[in-house]
Amino acid sequence: MPTIQYKAILIEKLHNLDYAAGYLTACYEEGTEAFLLGIRDVIEAQKDLERFSEKISLKQEIINEMLLNDNNPSLVSVATALDSLDLEITFKPKPQNAEIA
Repeated sequence: MPTIQYKAILIEKLHNLDYAAGYLTACYEEGTEAFLLGIRDVIEAQKDLERFSEKISLKQEIINEMLLNDNNPSLVSVATALDSLDLEITFKPKPQNAEIA
């Protein structure tokens, strides 16, 4: 049975901003590490990290450091990165547990 390259399929789907937004929301719900990896995937889908780094006025090495290492980037850095990808952070109330009421 042939194997499926999930990463290639994911990167292709992340070209769609609606899909990318949903993906980042799911990553955010999983936690900080998953969210940062998700941002990296979306940037990779744009296929031009150098152009991306110029767009947000950060050196490519700083972006790699921010997204690939165990650093905890500031919210400003993350928001700037998302803005340059034409994405934004949105918040919504958590669903209420009906049994608690």
